[in-house]
Amino acid sequence: MPFVPDPTTLVQFAIASIILAITPGPDMTLFVSRTLSQGRAVGLASMAGALCGTLVHTTLVVVGISALIVASPMAFLALKIFGAGYLVYLAWQALARGSAFSPERKKGPGISLFRSWAAGLGVNLLNPKVILFFMPFLPQFVSAHDPHAPGKLFFLGFLFVAVSIFVTTPMVLAAERFANAMKASPRITRIVDYLFAGVFSAFALKIITAQAK
Repeated sequence: MPFVPDPTTLVQFAIASIILAITPGPDMTLFVSRTLSQGRAVGLASMAGALCGTLVHTTLVVVGISALIVASPMAFLALKIFGAGYLVYLAWQALARGSAFSPERKKGPGISLFRSWAAGLGVNLLNPKVILFFMPFLPQFVSAHDPHAPGKLFFLGFLFVAVSIFVTTPMVLAAERFANAMKASPRITRIVDYLFAGVFSAFALKIITAQAK
């Protein structure tokens, strides 16, 4: 099939994707925190949203919009502000509502799967560092003179998602098991709330200081 890269390229890309998938980021923080507070289904929904964002970024790279965003100082600044602001909002949620979403909570509705999916999508799309990364990452595995370059880029984008699912799903399952300890100790629950709030805030700071290259 013309849109499938050669085996050597696929192996190199898969190895790079595994390394990237296990690298901590705002999206990983989100789906782990949602798993701890709401359970496996919500965590997986957040993860699915982030992976859908990856496919959107792949499309933006293929059509050249990512390059335009980075080249426009105003567009890049706006993306940084919205991205950092959204992470600060998630940090506030962890502090203000985290314990209310503890595994022991029985009353009232939790976070819907759709809202969890949308949160994952938003964290991924509003992260300018993802754009800065995907722009040089994907194209290096496909020749610019290849007539099938767009198809190969999309194939690699879907491969990245497949590899990420394989790597990150065990993290969600492990977080679900850790949630059992949170049930027995409200103090642990609150410590985790503060931990995730701090991590979200740190990533917000990294995003707002990101520079287009």
